[in-house]
Amino acid sequence: MSCFKTRTLESLRTHRATAVTKRAWVGLDGFVDTIVTPVAQRTGQGEAFTAIANIPEFAARVAGAAGKSTNIEFYPRMDKLGGNGPIMAAALLAGGTKITYVGSLGFPTLHPVFNNFAARAEVVSLCEPGTTIAVEFNDGKLMLGQLRSLDSITLPKIEAVVGAAKLRADLAAADLIALVNWTMIPNMTGIFQDLLESVLPTLPARPAGTAPRAFFFDLADPEKRPRADLLEVLRLIGRFESFGQVTLGLNLKEAQQVAGVLDLPAPEKDETSLRAASAAIRAKLGVSTVVVHPRESAACATAAGTFRVPGPYCENPLITTGAGDHFNAGFSQGRLLGLDPEACLTLGACTSGHYVRTAQSPSLDDLETFLANWS
Repeated sequence: MSCFKTRTLESLRTHRATAVTKRAWVGLDGFVDTIVTPVAQRTGQGEAFTAIANIPEFAARVAGAAGKSTNIEFYPRMDKLGGNGPIMAAALLAGGTKITYVGSLGFPTLHPVFNNFAARAEVVSLCEPGTTIAVEFNDGKLMLGQLRSLDSITLPKIEAVVGAAKLRADLAAADLIALVNWTMIPNMTGIFQDLLESVLPTLPARPAGTAPRAFFFDLADPEKRPRADLLEVLRLIGRFESFGQVTLGLNLKEAQQVAGVLDLPAPEKDETSLRAASAAIRAKLGVSTVVVHPRESAACATAAGTFRVPGPYCENPLITTGAGDHFNAGFSQGRLLGLDPEACLTLGACTSGHYVRTAQSPSLDDLETFLANWS
């Protein structure tokens, strides 16, 4: 077993007992995901078809419809809990962390895909969920979403549904506050401003002897948002550092977008580029940690330096939708357990690796097994 895997396994075994003492407050989205395979040619009923294997092939099929029309079948694989927040929260829950989740899970009653999650976590729903058709290919995925219901999510709405006093009590009790899917929630920048100005300054100091409060942010593919909006939210994310330790999690595409608006060199997949980009973004924003995770590896920058681990790449995954959210959960789980940056990266990679192979969020036992057998 490689040294970084051995170190992570030993550290996980040493610290895992503390997982049940940790609490996370996560929000604010929620989607019903329908995972589908695009059909290239059908030869019979059910699964008797050849799939469109990759995104260029799909793009060519779509481009061929210009000036004409075409019919593309999506073969449904499953309906599942979706959204960056619910997937990340469910993965943290599987690792033993207590969860309070606030988001768009169904109103006035929960959508059935969230029932199992809600039975194991404290859940508050603000509105109807968005919907996503996740078209999965060998080389990536297309997320076709409808998210009008998320327009109603604001801090006044959250306070009205949760209760202003309870919201503050829940945030004060949280070891981790994860605010994800900025791109798809139109009022998220305003929510960040309101939290910074009227909520976080009122929270009591963390108990003596406990770790600083951790914040985690995931932008969720900001390509469709204007440059000025992205610059503004990055500035706000940096301000959260006054109230705890901030981690900004980015996949490779997001890291390239963020580097672009910050006038920094865009990272590629190589180790040198990933380390340099994570350090440069961290320095520019003034946050504790920046993580950049392509599919094949992951890197991060902290005050202690830069770190990088290879990923357990899976050539034929059972599912890819939610893989990044599982990485975020695994990395955050490591931070909650007090693991070092290299071990946090490794735990993130293993959490994602287990999920894409099984379509299940791993327990800590599962992660130990995965680590022990990762060749």
